[in-house]
Amino acid sequence: MAAAVIHDDEGKWLTEEAKWEKGARLMIDPAIRERVIHFVIAATQEVFSTMLGMEVQAGEAVDESAAPSPKDGVVSLVGLGGPWKGTGSICCSPAVACKIADALLMAEHPGVDDEVLDAVAEVTNMVIGNVKSRLEEEVGAMYLSIPTVIYGRNFATKSVGQNSWTLVPFTCGEWALQVQICLIRNQEGQHPKLGFTNPQLEHGG
Repeated sequence: MAAAVIHDDEGKWLTEEAKWEKGARLMIDPAIRERVIHFVIAATQEVFSTMLGMEVQAGEAVDESAAPSPKDGVVSLVGLGGPWKGTGSICCSPAVACKIADALLMAEHPGVDDEVLDAVAEVTNMVIGNVKSRLEEEVGAMYLSIPTVIYGRNFATKSVGQNSWTLVPFTCGEWALQVQICLIRNQEGQHPKLGFTNPQLEHGG
């Protein structure tokens, strides 16, 4: 794979290796975004096929200034830290969450309970962990937080600031889910912080 080309504030072109040696703020080439999307698709399909026996199909990825959540559903988030930091998540309906738990635990779940939430968290950890491993070949060592799961009705999540989320939709038969990732360049040098990229909850009336 060819090294990504980026430029510094002086307009000088650098290789991927030189990027991490230079302390200045850099703009990443759009090719990195495409690789992240590729990593998300590959990781999701691998985990769902291997661990759940499900073949999922990826739709077209889109960028959003916030990460919308279903008004009635389950969202599982994992924080990322390292040269790049941010959040990865899986977002789905309660019915899809139950199907994930059914497949992972090989037991039927008629409704969302602690086992279902734990199963979605575990799948999120596997998918985003797989993405992290692929990213490390590009950017160096990264870190993963413990998953956090949100379940409820009439709520939405968002990130404070101008961070952009990349959303990749997946389908399997009649059901659907989204894998979402938000990554920003870590400006803290050798002292990366692990955690979410400022997620907030909004409750409807």
